[in-house]
Amino acid sequence: MDGLMPAGVLAQLKAAYQEQFGPLPGRMLAVVAPGRTEIAGNHTDHEGGQVIAGAVDRYVSGLFVPNGSGRIRLYSVGYGLVDIDGADLSVHEEERNGTAALVRGLVAGMRALGYGEESSGFDACITSEVPAGSGLSSSAAFELEVAQALDALWADGALPPVKLAQLSQAAERDFFGKPCGLMDQASVALGGIAHMDFGNADEPQVEKLNFDFACAGYALCLVSVGQDHAASTADYAAVPQEMQAVAHLFGAGRLCEVAEADVLAHLGSIRERLGDRAALRALHYFREERLVEERACALKAGDMERFLELERLSGASSAMYLQNVSTGDVQEQPAMVALAVAEELLQGRGVVRIHGGGFGGTIQAFVRLDEAEAFCQKMDAALGEAGAAAAYAIDHEGARSQWL
Repeated sequence: MDGLMPAGVLAQLKAAYQEQFGPLPGRMLAVVAPGRTEIAGNHTDHEGGQVIAGAVDRYVSGLFVPNGSGRIRLYSVGYGLVDIDGADLSVHEEERNGTAALVRGLVAGMRALGYGEESSGFDACITSEVPAGSGLSSSAAFELEVAQALDALWADGALPPVKLAQLSQAAERDFFGKPCGLMDQASVALGGIAHMDFGNADEPQVEKLNFDFACAGYALCLVSVGQDHAASTADYAAVPQEMQAVAHLFGAGRLCEVAEADVLAHLGSIRERLGDRAALRALHYFREERLVEERACALKAGDMERFLELERLSGASSAMYLQNVSTGDVQEQPAMVALAVAEELLQGRGVVRIHGGGFGGTIQAFVRLDEAEAFCQKMDAALGEAGAAAAYAIDHEGARSQWL
């Protein structure tokens, strides 16, 4: 990008601001937040496990202006206006699963930390090129867009990226009503490729990995399967619920606090009390935890072939044990269809796996650079949707702001 955001996006936002709020002020805060791709660690973060995630070059972009009125007015291009009274920061049940809940939750989080007055407010216009419900975490990108703006407007940039990620996670969990780990928000906040360990939720360990897939000869491609995974919130929520139900049998809160040997030793009892799916999902957690660590080692060693081998194993574990590729509706399995087509096209020259939360959204493929364009075109043709498949680059900066 030329500057913080492309000139065309900036012009669009200025026009939207003038239409919604009136003349442009002399000073505006520009903010961008990238989407993210999960590279390793499928449904491990909420259990205190490890993940590898990368911020990608698709962005939520916005302009923010203090208004001193105590009202938070945020206009999303194509979606409409959210208008919140900054004096009312309680959870509103009618806002569950909506944009207003996220904004109210973020403002409440900042106020709880001592930033912003009751008279503090802002007018904002935002636009997004991160597809909603696609598995690129448009929700986390939106959350960090607002959190980054609040940090600049009210805290003078005092909050570190991980703290902004935690505020965003809390807003999504407590106000929006979706249980989630911290991977998405942390990846968007940090930028680059990051190996994260969430054993200590308050102080996650973060290691940035200096690796370039393109230099290794591969493109990172994401393919929209044509089904919004937001429609499967209940299926998504069942994954941590079942994993934690297993942990509770051992007097623990998360699976990171349980030994795999103990799960195996009591597998019969777990199956009898919680069912086979919960047992399989717990076994996936331990398997994927090992695979994340091994993939981090492969990337640090620059061993792309070993990384691809481990990705194949991870994809198989997600499909067979975690079971987040499709829902109980056997007639609708768009992610499984997309995986089957991609595997046929790749013929072993690369790897493909379910991406993110699963149950729709996207699949992820690592494709040889000289085959990436043809791969995307053939995936589009097979799925009947132009632009369903695309190559992505890693964004190395994460959510950021700049006064104009």
